[in-house]
Amino acid sequence: MLSGVLYVTGCSDDESANNSREARQNSPPTIEAVQVITGNLPLEETLTGSVRARNQTDIYPQIAAPVTEVPANNGDQVSQGDILVRLRDVEARERLRQAEAGYEITRAQMRQAEADLNRKKTTLDRINQLRIRDMETQAELENIEAEVEAAEATLDLNIARKNQALSIIDERENELENTIIRAPVDGVVGLRNAEVGQQVGPATRLFQIGDPQSIKIEMVLTENMTSYIAPGQQAIITSAVTGNALESTITRISPFLNPITHTTTAEIEVSNPDGFLRPGMFVTVVVKYGESDQAILVPNNALFYHPDHGEQGVFVAENVGQELAFEGEEPPRELTGPSPVRFVPVDVVAKGRMISGIAGIPNDSWVVTIGHNLLIRGAQEANVRPVEWDHIINLQQIQSRDLFDIIREKMADRNRNNGSDQNML
Repeated sequence: MLSGVLYVTGCSDDESANNSREARQNSPPTIEAVQVITGNLPLEETLTGSVRARNQTDIYPQIAAPVTEVPANNGDQVSQGDILVRLRDVEARERLRQAEAGYEITRAQMRQAEADLNRKKTTLDRINQLRIRDMETQAELENIEAEVEAAEATLDLNIARKNQALSIIDERENELENTIIRAPVDGVVGLRNAEVGQQVGPATRLFQIGDPQSIKIEMVLTENMTSYIAPGQQAIITSAVTGNALESTITRISPFLNPITHTTTAEIEVSNPDGFLRPGMFVTVVVKYGESDQAILVPNNALFYHPDHGEQGVFVAENVGQELAFEGEEPPRELTGPSPVRFVPVDVVAKGRMISGIAGIPNDSWVVTIGHNLLIRGAQEANVRPVEWDHIINLQQIQSRDLFDIIREKMADRNRNNGSDQNML
C-alpha cells in the first residue's frame, strides 16, 4: 500500500516539473526596447591613423664600419649637429692621406708639363725668327710646332689629373666626416640600435629622431572619401591604449592618388605636450563631415542581421506606447505585458559611432535593443522592459576589456560563495 502511494506521489511530482518546464518554455521572452526619435545624425567616418613625431626620421650610417662610441641614449634631447655615433676612422684617414699624396704627385707632374711647354714655346719663337731670315728650314719649324702642341696636350692631361685628385680628396674627406653621425634635426632620440664594437652599414638603422611634443597623424583615404572629407573638418582622435580622446581638425590632404591602390593620405597636426600620443602607435580618428537629412534614429545595437534571410533590420515591439502611462521625464523600468514583436527590414541612411539613421518604420516605434536572439526562435510576442536612451548609449560604450573585468569579478564572487558554502557544510 505504501509503495503505491509513493508511486502516485512520484508521478505527480514529475508531471508538475514537466508542466513547469513547459510553461517556462512557452512563456514570452523578456527583452529591452527604446522608442525611436527623429533628428539629424552627424555624419562620421572612422579611420585608423598612425602617429609620427614632427621631423621624425631614421638615422642610418653612410659607410660600413665598427662603432667606437655612442654618446646619445634613448630619450636624449639633441640639437641639430650633435654627435650621435662615432665609427672607426682609421681606414678613412689612411685613404685620405693616400689621396693627398696622389694630389701632390699630379701637381708635380703638372708643373713639369708647364715647364716643358714653356721651353718648347721659347724654341718655337727662336726658330720662327730664324725662319724669317731663311736661316732655318720649314720642316724644322713644323716639327717644333708639333712638339709645342703635344706639350700643351700633356699639360691639359696633367691639369685634369690634378682636378681628379682634388675630387678624390673631397670624397675621402666626406668618408672621414661620415664616421661621425650627427643629428640632422632638433628632437628626441629613440629606438637606439648602436653599441660599441657593433659592425654597422648603410642598411643598419641606428636611431630614430623626432619631436614627440608635436605630432602628425596620417590616415589613408579611399578615392570615394576624398569627395566628402576635406581639410578643416573636425576630427576626434582616440587612443585604444588609454581611452583618452583629443579633438582637432584635418590639416591637409595629398592631392595625388596612388595609381595602384587609388588611395591618398590625410594628415592631422596636433601639439602633444603631455605625451598623450606616442610616435608609432595607432589611433582611431573619427572625422565629422556633416549632418544627415531628417531620419529615424536608433541605437546601433538595435540593428540586427537576421540569420534566416540575411537582411538588416530591427525588431519592432507593437503597441508598447499604448500600454504604458509615463510619469515624469523617464519611462518606467518595470516589465509591460506581452507585446507583439515583428522583424522589419530597414535602410540605413547614416551611421555614427553610437546611433544610426534608418528608414522603413514609423517615427513612434519601439525597437528592441537587447534580446534579439530570443526572438529569432519564432517568438511572436515578448515582455518588454522600456529603457531610456542614456542607458543604451552607456551599454554601447562598455568596451570588451570592461566586459571581461565584469565577468571575471562575477566568477570570483561565485568562487568565494561556493567556498563559503563548502565551509558551512
